[in-house]
Amino acid sequence: MRIATWNINSIRQRMDNLCAWLKERQPDVVCLQETKITDDAFPRAPLEELGYNLAIHGQKTFNGVALLSRHPLEDVTPGLPGDPEDDHARFLEALVSHPGGTVRVASIYLPNGNPVASEKYPYKMKWLDRLHDYVGERLKLEEELVLAGDYNVIPAAEDVHNPAAWIEDALFRPPTREKFRALTHLGLTDAIRASSDAAGLYTFWDYQAGAWQKNNGIRIDHLLLSPRAADRLTASGIDKHVRNWEKPSDHVPVWIDLDV
Repeated sequence: MRIATWNINSIRQRMDNLCAWLKERQPDVVCLQETKITDDAFPRAPLEELGYNLAIHGQKTFNGVALLSRHPLEDVTPGLPGDPEDDHARFLEALVSHPGGTVRVASIYLPNGNPVASEKYPYKMKWLDRLHDYVGERLKLEEELVLAGDYNVIPAAEDVHNPAAWIEDALFRPPTREKFRALTHLGLTDAIRASSDAAGLYTFWDYQAGAWQKNNGIRIDHLLLSPRAADRLTASGIDKHVRNWEKPSDHVPVWIDLDV
């Protein structure tokens, strides 16, 4: 089973790119972020024609997450537990039923947190705490669990072109990385780092200042795996070439293969 994540940065603007990539990579399950569209306006038809079932949790203009699956989606749940007043469309999970069993998959769009001096950074940190609590409960079920998405966290210096330039950014500040480490220390495996410890494995290049042309990137899109899912990991990759397509997202797809 191939599971992928992609911050599409507007489903309306990137539908052609999305469909082209789906045909090229042939993923079984896709987690999308920043769809930036309400559920009733989501362009379902092109994706359903390619054989995907859809689960959508969106809002107008901002945020928005979705799940695409060639297999049935069950137990679809929008919203990260822990704060009933948080109405941001940033989290969507479902059970994917396949011939060999089930995999629980979540599409995650973690808050950016900038500027740090505003209320946005405490919101990001509280969101990480809620995610930590959610993962702790989910791991008790001993399921095959894949937490995929745009975490807006640069885990280590190897994951950023110029670490010094990011040290006070909400994505790379030490408290942010500490909470991310606490999350993984619950027993999650970073799929990309399970396959390679190389520097320069980036998933995001800003539109500004020639970041793509200079390869001035960061790695903030992650697939974190429960122990049972990690045991089935056979391959992972970053489809960097997609960033060079016409009208690209500033993120690229990241994928894993599980032997299910």
